[in-house]
Amino acid sequence: MALAQTPRHAPLRRGRAAAWLAAALLAGCAWPVPGSKAPPSVYQQERFQADQTFSRLFDANVDDTCEAARRALLSQGYIIGAARRDAINATKRFQPEGEVHIELSFHVVCVPDGPDGVLATAFVSAQQDRYVLKKLPNNTSLGVGPFGSISVPLSSSEDSLVKVGSETIPAGPFYDRYFALMHRLLADMR
Repeated sequence: MALAQTPRHAPLRRGRAAAWLAAALLAGCAWPVPGSKAPPSVYQQERFQADQTFSRLFDANVDDTCEAARRALLSQGYIIGAARRDAINATKRFQPEGEVHIELSFHVVCVPDGPDGVLATAFVSAQQDRYVLKKLPNNTSLGVGPFGSISVPLSSSEDSLVKVGSETIPAGPFYDRYFALMHRLLADMR
């Protein structure tokens, strides 16, 4: 009885066929399932409606409105990074958990409104950035004569803050509280 011999390249062909099959299956996972909807893009969720706004009209000129905005931020512990007559940038940092850090950034722009600029509109946007503490191991390289160098891990590590998220705080009670403080400070300034 003669044994059937397989060609020398048969295992290679089976390996290629398995690779093609795996690639086809993975590609099929990336395609949307018929009848399912892909999540909408972030910009598709922008409403651009007047009921939720990042601005308020103030019964004061641009200088006084931006000064009230600056004082409101200072009174809450924000650090003013840049202040002009008509714009302010400020930040405040928090550490709600041991290895989590949050940074709030405020951006205020004051523009004249009404006849002769006796009124002003303050446009305010706040952004929240989230950082996590990551430990990065230290390595050192040692020269080994004619063989080159090798990296040897050390037992120490460096701590580094890594940004893991960023978002604009949506319009709502957060901004309402800020604008209410601005109104109160404007009344006090008079």
